[in-house]
Amino acid sequence: MNLFIDTNIFLSFYHLSSDDLEELKKLSVLLDRGDVTLYLTEQVEWEFWRNRENKIADALKKLKEQRLNLQFPQLCKGYEEYDKMRELQRRYEEQHAALLKKIIEDANKHNLKADHIIKELFEKSKRISIDDNLINKSKFRIHIGNPPGKKGSLGDAINWEALLKEVPNGEDLHFITDDKDYKSNLDDEEFNEFLIREWKQKKDSNIYYYKQISSFFRKHFPHIKLATELEKELLIKDLAMSSSFAQTHKIVAKLSKHSDFTATQRNEIVDATISNNQIYWILGDDDIYQFLKSIIEGYENQIDQDKLKKLKDMMKKVDEEREDRVLGDIDFLDDIPF
Repeated sequence: MNLFIDTNIFLSFYHLSSDDLEELKKLSVLLDRGDVTLYLTEQVEWEFWRNRENKIADALKKLKEQRLNLQFPQLCKGYEEYDKMRELQRRYEEQHAALLKKIIEDANKHNLKADHIIKELFEKSKRISIDDNLINKSKFRIHIGNPPGKKGSLGDAINWEALLKEVPNGEDLHFITDDKDYKSNLDDEEFNEFLIREWKQKKDSNIYYYKQISSFFRKHFPHIKLATELEKELLIKDLAMSSSFAQTHKIVAKLSKHSDFTATQRNEIVDATISNNQIYWILGDDDIYQFLKSIIEGYENQIDQDKLKKLKDMMKKVDEEREDRVLGDIDFLDDIPF
């Protein structure tokens, strides 16, 4: 799945945005797995760094304005409630000042939560460099009046030409932006008609438009609320389709780092175990056995009873084989003359 995120979306995580950083964390999981390819143009990167400080400064300005300038008439004095409210006001102002100070320090050190996750996404992205050919195409585009962008500004045109160049023919693109230059003049919820036609003609594929990252996740991963949940869901699917012992061990190692599984997830893991021979044949390996034991012990009432019985029978057989090996080793030692 090919994805492009415009600069204004990245910058929104420093400002007033209905999206949460958790959306970016979920995207990072998908990039790690290779389920999504995020295209990052040099233009987006440059725009981000040009505007990051301004965006933070504007957000801090709004935060500074949120003060408790309470005015009390003289007749309030002498009441216990008045004294308490004055104390609460003083404590609010202290915490407000401390919060501003910490944010400014972290912003200067690039230590904001948004800084960390955006840096991670940039590192995992597929970068598109800008060259003279790309700039010339963008200038021609603006000169003849084709969207996106306006006269005197090449940024949007460069991003569009870069995507036309790099995204493989025949592959769809999911495009996230809140820039009006990409939107339809008839419907704010739709992508620009000219750009849709151009993409279909040149790339022989479709382009899908979203205003927010959260809209993208609601469309394609509607049941996943947190990045950790997304990672678990995808790992469980991988476990069910594992085609080698090595892959099974690798997946189980990652799943073992999690402890909070839903009833549905526990059932899916049990189902994968009893239906995939790549898991069944190495059930006796200690890491596999202990992981499955942690999945069912204490959660028996959450798991389909027929499937639970099958898994328990399989694990019982493993226990018996282990016991036979131990007894065999003891008999072997008994036969050795000392």
